Amino acid sequence: MGDPVSWLMIEPGWQVVSADEKTLGDVHEIVGDTGKDIFNGLAVTTGLLRHTKYVPSEQVGTIEEGRVHLRIGAAAFKRLGSHAEPPPSEQFRAP
Repeated sequence: MGDPVSWLMIEPGWQVVSADEKTLGDVHEIVGDTGKDIFNGLAVTTGLLRHTKYVPSEQVGTIEEGRVHLRIGAAAFKRLGSHAEPPPSEQFRAP
């Protein structure tokens, strides 16, 4: 295993591995606010049809360059929900 790195270093295409060392897919998107250093989770693409699952940050374990290790096994990963694109932000004006 390589040296751990910050979530800020994660890039799309990095490999995602379960706690039981099964390759699950690749990072599709990093969800968070880099300006405030808030890491919400990852969108991970899986399989031939490239389904996207959302992994909350609490389930992300060690991060090393090129690979993200999860704290959950492959079976638990399969039960995670799909990743939906966040809705566009709306700005409200004070009356």
